[in-house]
Amino acid sequence: MNQTTGNKEFAIGIISAGLSYILWGILPLFWKLVDDVPAGEILAHRIVWSLVFILIILAMLRKIPSFTLEVKALVRNRKRLIGISLASIFISINWGLYIWAVNADRIIEASLGYYINPLVSILLAVIVLKEKLSGLQTLSIILAGAGVLVLTFSFGTFPWVAIMLALSFAFYGLIKKMVQVGALIGLAIETLLITPFALLFLTYVHAKTDGGAFGGNLNVTLLLLLAGVVTAVPLLLFASGAKRIPLSMVGLLQYFAPTIKLIMGVYLFHEPFTGAHLVAFICIWVALGIYTFTLMRSWRVKRVVVPARSL
Repeated sequence: MNQTTGNKEFAIGIISAGLSYILWGILPLFWKLVDDVPAGEILAHRIVWSLVFILIILAMLRKIPSFTLEVKALVRNRKRLIGISLASIFISINWGLYIWAVNADRIIEASLGYYINPLVSILLAVIVLKEKLSGLQTLSIILAGAGVLVLTFSFGTFPWVAIMLALSFAFYGLIKKMVQVGALIGLAIETLLITPFALLFLTYVHAKTDGGAFGGNLNVTLLLLLAGVVTAVPLLLFASGAKRIPLSMVGLLQYFAPTIKLIMGVYLFHEPFTGAHLVAFICIWVALGIYTFTLMRSWRVKRVVVPARSL
């Protein structure tokens, strides 16, 4: 690959990944449009319509045969099937809790969860994958823990929404790393596994409430249908960008989403942001700065070492 092509690919990667995180950041605006619908019902529609939309994309990309082969391979491999099933459960918990948090006016706490997520992922890698922490990475986790403790002692309640969002997404990422399924096909399989339960739930809701939210109001119906689009489009952009840029760059760009959420929570939806929140977020921001520094330093070392080996 020549330098011009390489620069073009890098630019496409930055734009694609950056745009994916921006879209994830403004996603609360979409869920606010359907905040009259119970979070469980929104989640069920999101699962069902995500599967429909992703299957359409796979068909357009002529990847249905690959999807079918991957499903057959998973069925034959019990461990991978259990893994991807657990991944579908964790991502469903994450989606559902996030929707609930947005519509319960807890966007700031949700943003805290996604700031903490990379540090929780490091901790899981140490516990489960037996990876070793550097001194700076240990410091970053201690600072993040201090931020959580500040909120806990200041308000007398544990920030469970933030922690559950961070844990569910970190476990999801860990399982995906272990199972190793492509982003788009992986999401298709995950939604396929959980869709029967979503359909059963929607059937129950529609029977109990004489139609539920879907179909009663045209605007709400269209928005629920679009839930699949707003789920899959950022993922497609992220998949396109992540394969073109270094991991350290992805690590930097990922803070776009929680930062946008935080700004919206404070200035658009006027959620309370106290001195305790500020101290906690400063702890998290410093921790993330240290973590990002270790990522970038690691990438620089690899850039130096790898060419030397090829001489």
